[in-house]
Amino acid sequence: MIRLSSIALLAGFAMCLANGSENHIDLVTPAMTEDEPGPGKRVRQVAPEYEGTAVYHALYLPVDWTPEKTFPVIVEYTGNRWPPGKSTGEVKDANLGYGMSGGKGFIWVSMPYVAEGGKENALNWWGDRDATVAYCKTNLPRICEEFGGDPKQVFLCGFSRGAIAAGYIGMADDGIAKLWKGIFTHDHFDGQKKWGYPNSDRESALKRLTRLNGRPVLVCGNSADYLKEHADLADFTFLNVPVREIFTIPEGPVVHAHTDLWMHKPSSYRKKARAWLARVLAE
Repeated sequence: MIRLSSIALLAGFAMCLANGSENHIDLVTPAMTEDEPGPGKRVRQVAPEYEGTAVYHALYLPVDWTPEKTFPVIVEYTGNRWPPGKSTGEVKDANLGYGMSGGKGFIWVSMPYVAEGGKENALNWWGDRDATVAYCKTNLPRICEEFGGDPKQVFLCGFSRGAIAAGYIGMADDGIAKLWKGIFTHDHFDGQKKWGYPNSDRESALKRLTRLNGRPVLVCGNSADYLKEHADLADFTFLNVPVREIFTIPEGPVVHAHTDLWMHKPSSYRKKARAWLARVLAE
């Protein structure tokens, strides 16, 4: 079957950038279900290698999805479980990729961190890092093949732990690093500081980030300024998002400024982030 190019979707995506007023939350992330995949549905999927376990990823097909078209893809990694911000660490509760796309024009996949032992998803940090990397390298091509994802138009994103994962997981080796056309993150970044897991130091992070090879990266939040000293690694764009100016916290589901929900409400910052995505998609 012949599919239409994802570039043909640009006009429609650009139109949706301007939609919505700036005084209310206009997006609600679809709840994950056990349904079969379909337009506007977010469903739980278990990879063949993990049948009989609780390891899963979540697949969202945009409301404009049809099997005849080819769509760009957003791959997301979630933050840690962090109760003060109501962050569960669960694949099913990711939000950033949906906020960026608005539910149209992009296939969205929330990938798991595979826990040690391979029986469930890890809710804090990396679990079995090698298994987590392998899961993405195996399942992303499958998803693209089955649902019309364009393997040349795949974006990696993440919030908090997921933002660090853009480097620690997404640049872990040449095989996974080559999958991404661009990256966008919010709050934190690999190498920002030393954490309590191996090779979290800046020197190790910079070695991983050499695999960016000049590709575009949108860094949202104000905790990765060290990257400005390493402009040779990537085409960095920095967007300091004042979450407390966008929301009157607590406001609806937003109970803390450290949140992956900031693009669920119209703002000039959301417009800038989506404009970055449209620009990179067109390149």
